[in-house]
Amino acid sequence: MPFNIPILLTWLRVALIPLVVGVYYLPEHWLHLADRNLASTLVFIVAAITDWFDGYLARRWNETSAFGAFLDPVADKLMVAGALLVLVQLDRVNAVIAFIIIGREITISALREWMAEIGARKSVAVSSLGKIKTAAQMVAIPLLLFHDPLFGGGLDIHRCGEILLWIAGVLTVWSMFYYLRRAWPLIKEKSGAV
Repeated sequence: MPFNIPILLTWLRVALIPLVVGVYYLPEHWLHLADRNLASTLVFIVAAITDWFDGYLARRWNETSAFGAFLDPVADKLMVAGALLVLVQLDRVNAVIAFIIIGREITISALREWMAEIGARKSVAVSSLGKIKTAAQMVAIPLLLFHDPLFGGGLDIHRCGEILLWIAGVLTVWSMFYYLRRAWPLIKEKSGAV
């Protein structure tokens, strides 16, 4: 396993995931809900920044590796799934949208793994649609974690997060069908279907 700064940042992101979730399980007298919301939001934002930064450094320093390419999306998916599960438990996110997002991530991960096995991973490489979906999620989730209104109630952070997450949900389904459509000819060919 290679070890460099980009991979260290990815491991840091993995280590931050339990903090995003765990802050809500601290005793009430340690942190009030508003403080938990703020702490979880800040940890999630730091983790999201490492997501961008590790990729940037890996490309800039030419320190890309097969292990880094594997670990980076796993860390992203764990981070999003962990945060969504907490948000469902806090009744801030509809379980249906969380299921759609998490289910899509599992489906596309399995598809990419299968496509890599048959030597066709590039046909399901990350698209701009997938990047827009990820950006919408990475903005929506901290808004939903923070939850409390800003500027004396003038800005409903939770509502903004809900709207963005539903947009991310639509993009999630759209991008899933985009990847499946690109892979379909190979799926048919390998399964022997006509």
